[in-house]
Amino acid sequence: MDQEFPVTIAPADVHDLDPDKLVLLDVRWKLGDPLGREKYLMGHLPAAVFVDMETDLAGPASPEDGRHPLPDLESFQAAARRWGINDGDTVVVYDNSGSMAAARAWWLLRAHGHADTRILDGGLMAWVQEDFPIEKDEVVLPAGNVTLRPLADDAAITIDQAAEWPADGILLDARAGERFRGETEPIDPRAGHIPGAVSAPTTENVDEDGLFLEPEALRERFAGLGVEPGSRVAVYCGSGVTAAHEVAALALAGIDATLYPGSFSQWSHDASREVATGE
Repeated sequence: MDQEFPVTIAPADVHDLDPDKLVLLDVRWKLGDPLGREKYLMGHLPAAVFVDMETDLAGPASPEDGRHPLPDLESFQAAARRWGINDGDTVVVYDNSGSMAAARAWWLLRAHGHADTRILDGGLMAWVQEDFPIEKDEVVLPAGNVTLRPLADDAAITIDQAAEWPADGILLDARAGERFRGETEPIDPRAGHIPGAVSAPTTENVDEDGLFLEPEALRERFAGLGVEPGSRVAVYCGSGVTAAHEVAALALAGIDATLYPGSFSQWSHDASREVATGE
């Protein structure tokens, strides 16, 4: 994935961007919490547009494709234009859950060619802690003209590629450790993980304030999992959302990674796929 532009941006640095070429996207979403839009309307960054995870950042869910399959290019480009994005704009995405949801928008935009997309490090909480203003109510911008491109071949992998990946690469599982080990599975039909995968919970990419760890700390974290710059790395999670956060953390550490969008929600519905448990 293109790393010409920074992965993240601090709240104070947003004010240094050209306001005429800046689009702010509020991706307020958490698993089991359907009130993202309502919380957005109660307070968001000035001029920020709400992005809906279920309808804007994913295609229709199905057992065959998973809970959050990638949207098709035409639909995603239409959404990006509706958000007001033009070619050449800087896009800053944020949420209020440690960037776990915002990273999905970051990944999709970058993977489809809009390279200058950044994650607001620390999200809404970091913005408010700086005493920067927020506003209420819906923001609708004039339609943009952004032209997105199809996914690059190395941006995402299929279920068959995920099955083969551990043979000559590293497949990271970004879910909580207890789900990886198969001790609990609150959502998907089978508990455990893809055989050969390595447990790498996304929550360990951030500190207690939801800020990404420093690049050196992230490099040390991933090195402990056998991942080094130049490693062949793919990431999955439950449905391909928080795995994008891990791709962002890897990028901060200087490591390119690909995403398995179907993730465990697709894998666990396929009875022909083995599921492993334990460490």
